[in-house]
Amino acid sequence: MTTEKAAAKASFSTPIPHVAEPDWSAVSRIPIRECDESLMPLSLAPLPIKVFPVYAKQGVPGAIDECYVRETTYRRLLEVARALPDGMGLVVLDGWRPWRVQQYLFDTLYESLRAHRSELNEAELTTRTREFVSVPSRSQQAPSPHLTGGAVDVTLCDADGILLDMGTLFDEAVSASHTAALEALKAPTARERVARDNRRLLYNAMIAHGFTNLPSEWWHYDCGDQLWAYHHGRDSACYGPAEVETVVDRWRKQL
Repeated sequence: MTTEKAAAKASFSTPIPHVAEPDWSAVSRIPIRECDESLMPLSLAPLPIKVFPVYAKQGVPGAIDECYVRETTYRRLLEVARALPDGMGLVVLDGWRPWRVQQYLFDTLYESLRAHRSELNEAELTTRTREFVSVPSRSQQAPSPHLTGGAVDVTLCDADGILLDMGTLFDEAVSASHTAALEALKAPTARERVARDNRRLLYNAMIAHGFTNLPSEWWHYDCGDQLWAYHHGRDSACYGPAEVETVVDRWRKQL
């Protein structure tokens, strides 16, 4: 093994640090200086990126059968995919998200929690829901991360396209889905060690290429939006709310 490959392998296996949950009020106050990058369809990306628009596949109302992201996010995802060990691929499950889908996911989780956690009041239910689904917002000053095209949900697969074990399923709303949750295990089983190492690989590859992670979700990463600016300590974000331009939109602008 070359020195370069050994160094890369070591960096991929670095433990995931504990990061506090974001202060959402502080996140929403970060100014947005929109850079006007286009939304790019990830289905055009070369291997080893795979695209599986999970909400469309599941029939979520309003979901689209494509994963769009801003151009810089697109290019960084390619860099991540190319940096992965041989035989591994990056799978994008969701990118830009229509507001209707954001509202549906928030409402569905909120109602599920209310049905099973009758002891929680409205504020506590909102906090628990927000742990896994951002509050729906189309505000120009504070949009939901996925509405900007800078937030992506990702995982890893092997050479045959089989998803790697991450310890929990995508969108599983349990504390074990917190990115660093498996780092706290005192005596992990063989399977838990594999899942922990897979999370480390994904986390370190994404962080190395400029993304930030939402601590409550091992699958959620940000680039360019307010959450990214917050975790990087930047004074502004560069992605505000975005919309996919249709041919009808283009005609209306032209005519």
